[in-house]
Amino acid sequence: MKANQIYVNFPVKDIQKTKEFWTKLGFPINEQFSDDKAVCVMMNEDSIYVMFLVEEYFQTFIDRPIAPVNTTRSLVSIGLNSREEVDQVVNTALENGAYQHEEPEDFGWMYQNSFWDPDGHGWNIIFADPSQMPAQ
Repeated sequence: MKANQIYVNFPVKDIQKTKEFWTKLGFPINEQFSDDKAVCVMMNEDSIYVMFLVEEYFQTFIDRPIAPVNTTRSLVSIGLNSREEVDQVVNTALENGAYQHEEPEDFGWMYQNSFWDPDGHGWNIIFADPSQMPAQ
């Protein structure tokens, strides 16, 4: 079996603020799946979508409480095409209300940088070249 798309859902406090944040990071919005309760951010226009839903709307899809912001609600890794893109996205995030998760790490074959977004969701932004991965 192979999935052809992925939709990840996260609760947020303010849809407009979330939409502006991700647009500034360079990710397009799918307006067809966005409204005053949700915004669909296209991480990859053909297959990877992140749905940010206002907390009240998100709550209609679950039967558990939403985790408080001061807890780890999620940690998602996104692969980009270069180290420069990784730092560009993280630096733009930090300039627009996110805060640093961990300091950047360079493993030679993989580089990562990370942030917590304004709603407390964790994002590891990575560039990896598996052909450079050391043999085990």
